[in-house]
Amino acid sequence: MREVNATVVIHTPTERIIRAFWDHSMLSGWWGVEQAYTRPETGAPYILTWQNTEQGFGYVTSGVISAFEKESHLEIDRFMYLNPQRKILGPMKLSVKAEEKNGASSLHLCQSGYETGGDWDWYYKSVKDIWPGVLEELKAFLESSAG
Repeated sequence: MREVNATVVIHTPTERIIRAFWDHSMLSGWWGVEQAYTRPETGAPYILTWQNTEQGFGYVTSGVISAFEKESHLEIDRFMYLNPQRKILGPMKLSVKAEEKNGASSLHLCQSGYETGGDWDWYYKSVKDIWPGVLEELKAFLESSAG
């Protein structure tokens, strides 16, 4: 199966990088998440929504945290993508790993489990094109904000 990998170096502690993927206010600040239900622990649900209206959610990703170390990694299994114009896609896996190197932190993200054909091809291309820029937004957010 196909996977998308993206890496960025961020001048912030690794713990802040991992926290940015589960902390509700941080997710809103760098990724534009409107609602989140997350807990930083193995076995916890992981649900994020975007472009919500009075009629409901615009886009949803969900999964279950399968591994969590506050200073080094977060893995989400059974990662699903819901879009009102597409079929439900999943399950996939999202892995976020941070490692300190030479006074900075290297973040490596891998989203895997893509099938082929139709909506899967559209989603794979979209994610492959979007993740590098989204990680640059995370870098800017973390390097320009305190806490």
